[in-house]
Amino acid sequence: MAAAMKAMKVMKKKAAMKVMKKKAAMKVMKKKAAMKAMKARRAMKKKSVVATGCMAKVLVLRGSKARTTGGLQASDLIKNKTGRVVSKKQSARGKKNVWIIAVKKARAALKIKGFCAIKKGTPLYAKAKEFLN
Repeated sequence: MAAAMKAMKVMKKKAAMKVMKKKAAMKVMKKKAAMKAMKARRAMKKKSVVATGCMAKVLVLRGSKARTTGGLQASDLIKNKTGRVVSKKQSARGKKNVWIIAVKKARAALKIKGFCAIKKGTPLYAKAKEFLN
């Protein structure tokens, strides 16, 4: 009788172990299914074509993004002489500035190269004013 009881206990233990193993396997399968779903969701997520942030214009000019938040496309952008990416329109507009043109002429006339402050009382300022008028 005692041997039969022992055998019964052992059988119950084995059955319990089988159930636990099944549950563990189910947990693993559920985890794998969830991971697969997450990957699929990540793949479905559409990449934005609008560039934002401080590098927006560079990304658009390079071709990584289609346009900036302001709507500028690669055809609307250009690099200035210092290498910064700027708007073509704004760059052209700045080059038409009458004061800047006058100062350029004054610098050429006075043969000034490099930095020179343009303040009232200096020969450069006087010459620029002359060209402006």
